[in-house]
Amino acid sequence: MSKKNSDRPLGRRSVLTGAAVVAGGAAVAAALPANARAAVGASGAGGAGGAGATAALADLVDVVPQDPRYPDLVRGTNQRWVANPERVRLVTTPDQALRAVREAASANKRLTVRSGGHCYEDFVFNKDVQVVVDLSAMNQVYYDPQESAFVVEAGASNLQVYETLYKLYGVTIPAGSCASVGTGGHISGGGYGLLSRLMGLTVDYLHGVEVVCVDANRNAHLVKVTRNTPADTAEGARKRDLLWAHTGGGGGNFGLITRYWLRDPKAQGTNPEQALPKPPSEVLVHAASLKWDQVTQDSFTRLVRNWGTWHEQNSAPDSPYRSLFGLLKLNHISNGQIGLITQMDATVPDARGLFDRYIKAVFAGVSAPLGAMTTRMGEHQALVQYQEPRRLPWYIATDSLSGGSPHLYGKYKSSYAKKGFSDFQIAALYKHLSNGAYKNGDALVQIDSYGGQINTVKSADTAVPQRDSVLKLQFQTYWTDPSTEAGHVQWIRELYRDMYAETGGVPQPGPINDGCYINYPDKDLGDRAWNTSPTAGWESLYYAGNYPRLQKAKLAWDPTNFFHHAQSIRLP
Repeated sequence: MSKKNSDRPLGRRSVLTGAAVVAGGAAVAAALPANARAAVGASGAGGAGGAGATAALADLVDVVPQDPRYPDLVRGTNQRWVANPERVRLVTTPDQALRAVREAASANKRLTVRSGGHCYEDFVFNKDVQVVVDLSAMNQVYYDPQESAFVVEAGASNLQVYETLYKLYGVTIPAGSCASVGTGGHISGGGYGLLSRLMGLTVDYLHGVEVVCVDANRNAHLVKVTRNTPADTAEGARKRDLLWAHTGGGGGNFGLITRYWLRDPKAQGTNPEQALPKPPSEVLVHAASLKWDQVTQDSFTRLVRNWGTWHEQNSAPDSPYRSLFGLLKLNHISNGQIGLITQMDATVPDARGLFDRYIKAVFAGVSAPLGAMTTRMGEHQALVQYQEPRRLPWYIATDSLSGGSPHLYGKYKSSYAKKGFSDFQIAALYKHLSNGAYKNGDALVQIDSYGGQINTVKSADTAVPQRDSVLKLQFQTYWTDPSTEAGHVQWIRELYRDMYAETGGVPQPGPINDGCYINYPDKDLGDRAWNTSPTAGWESLYYAGNYPRLQKAKLAWDPTNFFHHAQSIRLP
């Protein structure tokens, strides 16, 4: 650690791992008696305290600058963003969240909301915020028999959700692989994960949502809407627009999300074990690596081209590979290796044969020696171990450091692809990833599998419009010394600009590209220095043709623009 970095104040909580917090939260959720987990729903939105009553505090907790906890609570995972609010308000019930919003709205205070603290930009922690509402202690997961759906409070982490759903009920949702990501933003932004080709997106299971909204008179209200809410009246239709807006509209746009209800739309009956899909009982997990010093430009080109071609040919919803999800980690040459991690249902017919043919196709014509290892394990065991990948025996230097270090700074970009990449795009990737003048082993482009069940949903059915892509990209660079930020940010900006130079420096939708992912926000998309496309502003890159309906929901539910950030939905 550099002296500059070590001089930066970090709170005690920041230097602790999140494992104890996550495990503790999951244990509390699992320990809730059935009647406590079922308490919500009987009184609808008005019964706000029932969600996590066992663990709830009598009142919200205010942390002000003089409080020793303050330095920990005014920053997220990305240490680039540190706020200086008047107070951080920790809530444990929807009623407390309602009060926090009501008081801020009445006093005309700038308010933002923190769920898991993983926002890539300064949408939560910025110089203008006066009040931060921290939802991390409102984190219960339980079954609501009145809705026949699972309730997930907005402060729950991915791992808490997985542990509770799987261990108590044998079910899951297709959410992300990062343990500490908060579901408040993850679900509303259209979260995806290793089961998404098999099951779809998180929002495809969104049955209902509860939100604190602020009306035209700056009065705050707790609003609940579900798929059972009738849409045959003006008010019902308005509520259903609010639900739809949370199927991919992103966080910080319409109100403070307190709870989600999750249920498979195809589920029948009231049995909680049938309300959500069951994960595969076992999976094949494979890790492979290539040493960068043995990878020629031709081999790099073949690998990336093979990856795209394979996904073009094997991403149909009925493909025998629909349970396969791969993460191709094109690490910078400074890392020393390029990696690939893959998971696939081990119980499908001829699973090992299918898997072997997949590996052969991906690495066909790649001359560099391949290091690889395959293991078979329970899907839940694999999922939990993805949270701590460096502990895995099959892990081969492919970690992106997401959420791992308490002194981590980062910059990110994203894109979707409808098909494999052009030679022009692959050449741009190689140019920047093999550039020895930039020395950073924690810079990479990760290309994830996509498609399958995701693409069975029409673009307008949810706020997520990208329903015909087969690949999803995350451009990442990390550093620990804040004085070096400019060089790292410049590198990733130039890589992204060059890869999409044919379409204005951004993945303007077309034959290959299909826009960007709102859960990987990038303020550069609104900067004409880096986005010169005449037609693809950040609004269309994230939301395409769904943006006008999102604006309609914004006008209906946040008419004063009380909830806003640099790329929030604009009033029409």
